[in-house]
Amino acid sequence: MIRIVIAEDQGMLLGALGALLDLEEDMIVVGKARNGEEAIQLVVEKEPDICIMDIEMPVMSGLDAAERLIEQSCKVIILTTFARSGYFERARQANVSGYLLKDSPSEELASAIRTIMKGRKIYSPELVDLAFEADNPLTERERQVIELMADGKSTKEIASELFLTNGTVRNYISVILDKLDVSNRIEAIAKIKEKGWLK
Repeated sequence: MIRIVIAEDQGMLLGALGALLDLEEDMIVVGKARNGEEAIQLVVEKEPDICIMDIEMPVMSGLDAAERLIEQSCKVIILTTFARSGYFERARQANVSGYLLKDSPSEELASAIRTIMKGRKIYSPELVDLAFEADNPLTERERQVIELMADGKSTKEIASELFLTNGTVRNYISVILDKLDVSNRIEAIAKIKEKGWLK
């Protein structure tokens, strides 16, 4: 019997997924979580074979939880609405066993679970195409700057936190806007969030 934990913050979808998988003769849902933190607790308590996780959840995202579960024997499947190259890249680095889109047919999920239990990885075809598209053009330092911008920090606060001068930070911001082909900070933050490049 394949033991499964599901993490999904939308109650109706969580219930529907659980009911669908419980209909499979070789599967049993042993726990349901509303966020990444609860998912980690359930994986430790219930020791499931598979943890199916949404990405965007409160308290802790599915990707953050997947990164914490690398040491566990439980295989992680990301089930999300978002076909974003940045998310997919992070999921691959977290060694997830599957990355599927929510609009896939339900029988595809059960079939993917069985394939993953045999030691294979399953990625949605749309994501594989995305992975070959442009990667994040920002350097590590530029990423640090934009992450602090996304946290609402001012130029002065960013300079202080990264031990840089205000002028250097302004230069970095100018380069970031140029690389992302946007005209201001708000557009830059929106673009990296949309691409899934923001940790």
